[in-house]
Amino acid sequence: MTSTTTPPDAARATERRRERRSRTASGLPRTVGLYLVSVAIGVVVWQLLAMRYGAALVASPKATLIAAKDLTADGTLPNSVIASGRRILIGWGLGVVVGVPVGLLMGLLPVARQLLDPYIEFFRFIPPVAFVTLAVVWLGIGEASKVVLIFYTSVFIVTLNTIAGVLSVGESKLRAAGSLGASRWQVMRLVVLPATVPHIVTGARLAMGNSFLTIVSAEIVAAQVGLGALIWTSRNYGRIDWVFVGIITLGVLGFVFDRVLRIVASRGLRRYGVKL
Repeated sequence: MTSTTTPPDAARATERRRERRSRTASGLPRTVGLYLVSVAIGVVVWQLLAMRYGAALVASPKATLIAAKDLTADGTLPNSVIASGRRILIGWGLGVVVGVPVGLLMGLLPVARQLLDPYIEFFRFIPPVAFVTLAVVWLGIGEASKVVLIFYTSVFIVTLNTIAGVLSVGESKLRAAGSLGASRWQVMRLVVLPATVPHIVTGARLAMGNSFLTIVSAEIVAAQVGLGALIWTSRNYGRIDWVFVGIITLGVLGFVFDRVLRIVASRGLRRYGVKL
């Protein structure tokens, strides 16, 4: 006769999952409420500043909302969001794809670290805006120049965080894996990489933030569409309300991108100790 009794460990795990879901469900209204209160306070302060300095310097929330509706109606704002978002995701994604293996290589092999470290330390202190002109001259005014600049600002951050994760792995873990007969590839795959994942995620989040810093300067010089181009065009026409729309849209877009990254990483990489 087959027993249908739930094992104690499985029962405890199920109970813990229920408790986590219950805490999440009960805490969600409070979190949303605090967010709304924070936004309301920010809007009030914004309105007071607009009243204090006038529309020529600070567009009011109402004027910004009207400008956002106008820019949405004629397609300018949606097209700008799509163009900038695409460039950021491609450049940032390439930075992560290249930065992680390079960081692992430099962290595991001292020779590779000694060979590549001078270049990493040299280029990471040169801001991407310094290469805007060269990027346009070398790659043209198309998408490649903008994507390369965002890749440039992302790859070093991801590489350095990955190196830090590799070097933080305890020597005792490496020796224990080696004493059990694990090959270098197995040590990297089963010991080093799992321990490095939280550092990689942190580097990816920091690189995402820097990508938003770079997109404006990249689009100001050579772009007909994009949030950076929108801000620059608004400045030329003296439309402070359009400038505010572009700035606020950048902030909202960055907030959404970071939230999505946090949710995906915390749920998909929880077993590696990622908690965001």
